[in-house]
Amino acid sequence: MAGSTYGKLFSITTWGESHGKGIGVVVDGCPAGLPLDEADIQAYLDRRKPGQSRYTTQRKEGDAVEILSGTFEGKTTGTPISLVVYNMDQRSRDYSEVASCYRPGHADYTFDEKYGFRDYRGGGRSSGRETIGRVAAGAIAARLLSELGIECRAYAAAIGPVHIDRSVFDLAESLRNPVGMPDAKAAAAAQAHLEECMKRQDSCGGIIECTITGIPAGIGDPVFDKLDASLAKAMLSIGSIKGFEIGDGFAAAAAAGSTNNDAFTIIDGAVEKQTNHAGGTLGGISDGSPVVFRVAVKPTPSISRVQKTVNQAGVEIDLSIKGRHDPIIVPRAIVVVESMAAITVLDLMLANMGARLDRIREFYR
Repeated sequence: MAGSTYGKLFSITTWGESHGKGIGVVVDGCPAGLPLDEADIQAYLDRRKPGQSRYTTQRKEGDAVEILSGTFEGKTTGTPISLVVYNMDQRSRDYSEVASCYRPGHADYTFDEKYGFRDYRGGGRSSGRETIGRVAAGAIAARLLSELGIECRAYAAAIGPVHIDRSVFDLAESLRNPVGMPDAKAAAAAQAHLEECMKRQDSCGGIIECTITGIPAGIGDPVFDKLDASLAKAMLSIGSIKGFEIGDGFAAAAAAGSTNNDAFTIIDGAVEKQTNHAGGTLGGISDGSPVVFRVAVKPTPSISRVQKTVNQAGVEIDLSIKGRHDPIIVPRAIVVVESMAAITVLDLMLANMGARLDRIREFYR
């Protein structure tokens, strides 16, 4: 299978299946000398692991990470970092009924058409557990970015029809409630909405917003490797992400140029923007403002409500999906969005080191 590697200079390759022996990632391109241990990575994995609330799958996985290579005496060595998380609580029997049919909203049909064969146990490579490797790698990228004063923070901006009130925005609150919303009142309303969805044997989607602070101007290339284009690819590569927008996004289509343009000004001798409708990029290159983007997350496709589908013999059937599934993906996907943002920004920053001759001379002088 091609397409399991992302990044050019900071490169990650994820591997493993939902019901295989384990899930992991190989990270290449991390500089030597970065302080790193398993606790740094575990802190990120703990934010996406199952069983944290009634709104996540009750699969009992500790998702404990092991570093197999690439570190010595608590620091990176500059060689590939290999990480593994062993699967401990698979129930492959829960998927026996879907072995010969196609679950609506899943990749079952497309995998069969592409490969003529598929691992039906939890979806194999198309399972949400694939993101374990992304998050483990993202923890390393975030650790390195923190050395440069750059931080990626994501949160739920909407759960179903419930949107946060930005006038009471509290980022710390997003870590205190089970839906990851930076607004306590909205979080309570979102949980009530989720309870209704669960009563109907249904699921819910939402919107995740991510803000990247501390990123300097000049990151990203002006054609195919734009910062915003690279972030879009990274986000849309995450399962269940169905939309991406940066800055004002689709709202810009209804704006006038006079209101959508961000006016420049000088503050303390430095060029800054008075507004940030562009979301921190101009011409695909960071402009020194916070980078702000949003992604749309579809409702969990695995629901116990009866749905119409077909089996491999071409017979129409009714299907009620059994097993342990998240009624909403958003809360556990927040750290996945953060991780892919960190990986993308770090890769582009490393590429930027060779953009100007004066800086190359300064480095090697």
